Amino acid sequence: MIELPVVSEEKKKVRKPDWLRVKLPVGGAYSRVRKIVDENKLHTICESGNCPNMGECWGAGTATFMILGNVCTRSCTFCAVATGRPPEYDIDEPRRVAEAIQKMGVKHAVITSVNRDELKDRGAEIWYQTVVMVKELSPETTIETLIPDVKGNWDALNRMIDADQEVVSHNMETVERLYRRVRPQAKYQRSLEQIKLTKEAGKRTKSGIMLGLGESQDEVHKAIDDLVAHGLDILTLGQYLQPTKMHIEVAEFITPEQFDKYRDEGLKRGLKYVESGPLVRSSYHAERHVNVPI
Repeated sequence: MIELPVVSEEKKKVRKPDWLRVKLPVGGAYSRVRKIVDENKLHTICESGNCPNMGECWGAGTATFMILGNVCTRSCTFCAVATGRPPEYDIDEPRRVAEAIQKMGVKHAVITSVNRDELKDRGAEIWYQTVVMVKELSPETTIETLIPDVKGNWDALNRMIDADQEVVSHNMETVERLYRRVRPQAKYQRSLEQIKLTKEAGKRTKSGIMLGLGESQDEVHKAIDDLVAHGLDILTLGQYLQPTKMHIEVAEFITPEQFDKYRDEGLKRGLKYVESGPLVRSSYHAERHVNVPI
């Protein structure tokens, strides 16, 4: 009788490539930012989203602030931010964010938020007041707002983007075919429409897509074409990394060479600026995007 080898039922973990390894956050500048964030009781997507660039960005004295709390009403399968019923929001939050940005002395600030679908205005007034107060306390600071899907509430969208920020970003996150699996409470065409309306309002538009979720090259190219057709100026492309075992798995690791090809393809297809690489996230090198022509 021939004995067959025992095959373990445990799924073999895919080893991260060397190009995805980052240094742990350390240093005086990082500690200073950490202290300011803690003292002002603020949330950052750097922490809540497990961003791999936190050490680099915080070490340079910059951070992406997350307003309207740290509990999201959505349950996207890629995101590390907590989901559930959010507590009441803090009406004093705009002041605290503005004071923290002033203390940090940043030249460019990125502000984002969780989804607050339970609010009639989707949190638009807090968005507006936060940008206004940052500009009042730090008039030389440029601002990018990374806003959520407003579920077609275009009045809320107009209020969010009417506060003199230089860049308005809304992430598509993935290609059309994978939307139901990756963003079950969002709609591909609705997000495109939100970007189109933002562009028509005269704003510098930006979006981000994660790669490695099982999308094909043709699907990425189609997404780029759709975004260009809806008025997008700036696109970021980065590798999806599974935050926990409860989240959607990585289908593949995209090579740096392929990211370069996507960058070149995006520019050829009409985008004005493309940030593309394994560790790129939507707010990575955001200060470079302020002067992209519109």
